[in-house]
Amino acid sequence: MTDVATFGETMAALRADGPIRLGGTMRLSVAGAESNVAIGLARLGHRVRWTGLVGDDETGELVLRTLRAEGVDVTHARSDPGGPTGLMLLEERAGALTRVIYHRAASAASLLEPADVLPALDPQPKVVHVTGITLALGPGPAAAVSAAVRAAAGCGALVCLDVNHRSRLWGRDRAAEALRPLAPHLTVAVASEDELELLAPAEAATEERRVSALLAAGVAEVVVKRGAAGASVYTATDAVHRPARQVPVADTVGAGDAFVAGYLSGLLDGLGLAARLDRATTTAAFAVASRGDWEGLPSRRELDLLDSLPGSTLR
Repeated sequence: MTDVATFGETMAALRADGPIRLGGTMRLSVAGAESNVAIGLARLGHRVRWTGLVGDDETGELVLRTLRAEGVDVTHARSDPGGPTGLMLLEERAGALTRVIYHRAASAASLLEPADVLPALDPQPKVVHVTGITLALGPGPAAAVSAAVRAAAGCGALVCLDVNHRSRLWGRDRAAEALRPLAPHLTVAVASEDELELLAPAEAATEERRVSALLAAGVAEVVVKRGAAGASVYTATDAVHRPARQVPVADTVGAGDAFVAGYLSGLLDGLGLAARLDRATTTAAFAVASRGDWEGLPSRRELDLLDSLPGSTLR
């Protein structure tokens, strides 16, 4: 059985060391919220399937080749000549501040439909993971998310949604309109403090009320990411908070996806709430301390590396 099935847009990613307007060299890789999670889970030893559309182009081949190399099942992914593979440009603008520029309009991923993703849910995975980013890509991707969430919940699979709001893709009102109907079908809802209101009912005016409303709607676990302040998880009977791991910050892009990979890994391993958060903050710390969206994510045997003294050399 597949542990986790996920889908969405994975783009070619070009990363510059300084301002793009000044030119210079760039490093080519790939990136996408759901595929970042898939790679993180695969490195931790879980069986993961990623589904999506890439362009019938060389960057699309790069996406599929990279995911296969990382042990992610891409059996149901395909190239589509109807649009190019999306492109993401990243520049390290000042210190650890990274600015992201997207070229994803009319990309192949925007052509995604329910028929592309529903076959990837058979055989049934243990967990289906989706994000709000895919909802924002267009009517077809939004319908695919809705269909997959409802199909997974109806078959008894666990459903995880990371709100992952991208203001350049859509406004908060449109995001809330699309996200809120999904809440009753979710097992795990993940949101940053400022994203929680996009998933909870509009009348819930505080974090406490938003969490309570989501739990009352049937969400089993509400996970709140708090950045450098750590993270919290709430259930109907418990509330747990764990601090963030303190590491030198190299690049914060992809940290939220790394957090989700760690949390779902802990869930699949049957860990308690505190231990799941510990694993999630650990995988997020690896992402923050490394450059790239997913390149620095740990394998299972590397999870304890951050317990070594700073400056240690492991021989």
